[in-house]
Amino acid sequence: MKNTWKIYLLALITFMVSTSEYVIAGILDKVAASNHVSVAVAGQLITVFALANAFGSPLVVMATTKMNQRKLLILSLILMVLGSMMTFTFTGFGLLIVSRIILALGSGVFAIAAKTAAAKLASPEKQAGAIGTIILGFSAAIIIGVPIGRLVAIAYDWKLIFVGIGVLSLLAIFVIIRTIPATNNGAAVPLGKQLSYLKNPEILMCLGATFFWQLGYGVMYSYIAPFLLTVTSMNGQEVSGALFAFGIATLIGSKFGGFMTDRIGNPRTLVGGLVVHVIALVLLSTIARSTFVAIPLLMLWSFSAWSSGPGMQYNLVWLAPEASGIMLSLYGSFIQLGIAAAAGIGGIAVRGTSFHAVSWIGAASVAIAAIIAAVSFSLNSKVAKYEKVI
Repeated sequence: MKNTWKIYLLALITFMVSTSEYVIAGILDKVAASNHVSVAVAGQLITVFALANAFGSPLVVMATTKMNQRKLLILSLILMVLGSMMTFTFTGFGLLIVSRIILALGSGVFAIAAKTAAAKLASPEKQAGAIGTIILGFSAAIIIGVPIGRLVAIAYDWKLIFVGIGVLSLLAIFVIIRTIPATNNGAAVPLGKQLSYLKNPEILMCLGATFFWQLGYGVMYSYIAPFLLTVTSMNGQEVSGALFAFGIATLIGSKFGGFMTDRIGNPRTLVGGLVVHVIALVLLSTIARSTFVAIPLLMLWSFSAWSSGPGMQYNLVWLAPEASGIMLSLYGSFIQLGIAAAAGIGGIAVRGTSFHAVSWIGAASVAIAAIIAAVSFSLNSKVAKYEKVI
């Protein structure tokens, strides 16, 4: 109980850090106008962030395995301060891309370190729930951070958002120093050993399930607004309300997923959530013809999608507890790769067919994730029984 508030503190800082990633999508037009580029060109900032996060964060984590958790959290926040200062002070689109790369590294490393620290602060039977609490910070960034960022960009200047993020990151450094224990990561893992985890079929299956799950979620989420406007015939105001309901469901889903993983086990929680995810996407494409029907289905989709996050991460930590930071960094990389792939595949599908296609592609991709997860858990169960017999 004494560490619970520290876990929520990490979730609060995660909200601030994650806002630096998600807010760009909500102010892309403002960023494009101030840099005298098209919205399409400005959209490269999202791609650059995702790729830097996917490939850069694991490298930083691998290079800092001797650091304790507190030092790694502080390092990530220093990167956040530096990236925010560059965003505010430098001019030119090229330098803005550089600042996004630095922010991506800071954000990605903090997410990994925060989830690792939260799992260590929690008791063994509540580790998945602790990870779920950190994920609340990501959800809150979408629900609260992006709308607030949009309001600031309209009323003042979009760069003021990053002044706020920079100042709050600086304050967070002092908070981390005073509150988070300097938990040792354990013995440093050689680079060759770190890379060898990718040869483990169980870990690869878990990462594969993560990729297809995020691809299925992202291909629909990337085009959710036009999907609702065209397929369900919502108006602009109704879409805003639907997206708010969607955001609330993400908060509940991420916390529920961690709770149920601790309560009934990961296999049933994760596979069950993925199956509901598939059903929700199919129903959105087939029967969501009105706002009355679409909003509950949208919430079911969001709830089931985000309920899988704690289980996916907990499974990786369980498979390699001696390298939890590395596992979570690989998880983050596959999430970002799923986001990048989803945007591209969704764009091709929308141009080639219709908005209905994104939900069907999403359902198929999540179904693949569910099959991979089910097979993985089945194999692990058989191995465990065999070893028990021996």
